[in-house]
Amino acid sequence: MSVRDEAAAIAGQIAELRHAIHREPEIGLDLPKTQRKVLDALAGLPLKVSTGMALTSVTAVLRGAAPGPTVLLRGDMDALPVTEATGAEFSSRIDGVMHACGHDLHTAMLAGAARLLSARQATLAGNVIFMFQPGEEGQHGARLMIEEGVLDAAGDRPVAAYGLHVISDRDPAGVFTTRPGPLMAAADVLEVTVRGRGGHASRPHVSADPIPAACEMVMALQTMVTRRFDVFDPVVVTVGSFHAGTVNNVIPDEAVFHATMRSFSAGSRTRLEAESTRIVRHVAEAHGLSAEAKWVPGYPVTVNHSAEAKFAGGCVADLFGAGRASTLRNPVPGAEDFSYVLQEVPGAFVFLGACPPGTDPAGAPSNHSARAIFDDSVLADGTALLTELALTRLAAAQSE
Repeated sequence: MSVRDEAAAIAGQIAELRHAIHREPEIGLDLPKTQRKVLDALAGLPLKVSTGMALTSVTAVLRGAAPGPTVLLRGDMDALPVTEATGAEFSSRIDGVMHACGHDLHTAMLAGAARLLSARQATLAGNVIFMFQPGEEGQHGARLMIEEGVLDAAGDRPVAAYGLHVISDRDPAGVFTTRPGPLMAAADVLEVTVRGRGGHASRPHVSADPIPAACEMVMALQTMVTRRFDVFDPVVVTVGSFHAGTVNNVIPDEAVFHATMRSFSAGSRTRLEAESTRIVRHVAEAHGLSAEAKWVPGYPVTVNHSAEAKFAGGCVADLFGAGRASTLRNPVPGAEDFSYVLQEVPGAFVFLGACPPGTDPAGAPSNHSARAIFDDSVLADGTALLTELALTRLAAAQSE
């Protein structure tokens, strides 16, 4: 029986696990219910299982019957603070929390791959690390798992690492996409506080109004994007929060705004911090005010290793046909903490379309939407690809 057939045979059980996780979503680094479900799904398999200390992670190691290298497969487990509005039979039972990014599918597919690979232990030359990770949605869970030793769980560091991410729009169900080089953006935060001197709005000349200065900073940051950065190595700056004042006739003491700062190379990321904080400082000085610009580091650029991205695309084509494998023309401006793994280990991150059949992906609700729907039909495909990536990469390493 082929890997695809085996994955299809357990698709119902993978879906049951996905639905159970979806009904009880958890946020952040502490996911005790989700961790318990994963541990139960792995019970009875020939795995060495350990759990995290700073987070409720699960690391499982499969050792093949013959010695060989190690491959890592990763699935993230956390949900989002979103109130679900899909109307699905297995909708979230937790108010204000939803698996709106598809991590429930990632976890279930990785558990499915653990089953399929465990069944091949007797013929496996090498090891597989299964990385079940909390805290992808902004809590740096992958970095914490690396600090706790996930990359060394099998002894030798992995020769390759792979992860999947489902997409509720953009691509039809079952279509896999990736690209060599930068795949997803770095995402940092700029937090700015402009300090002035409050007073009566009718006499601004005896106060020091922080609002016009803050507004000028916002516009200057937008100009910076097009005048200080190469169009072929772009950055994205979006001010998503701006707060100042309480009523129309009072000049406030301060104005505060926060921006997401996205870049696609390490060089642009470093320059973006320097340029943006310089602009804030100098605009404040020009207005006779003071300002604090705090740079909050987020996730690094997710960079696929060229050979591994090509390898992953080849596995998709071999398993499902060339029509199911597509190369992204441009990187995606979202961010992902699998980037920490790819900084340490050669590997690739792959997207999997999960838009329900019959729905136009162009108009479907996107990831993070309260109405985002990820179709169960892709669970077997994702499970099969993760399994095939590990099997084929271990086999290739034997001949290198």
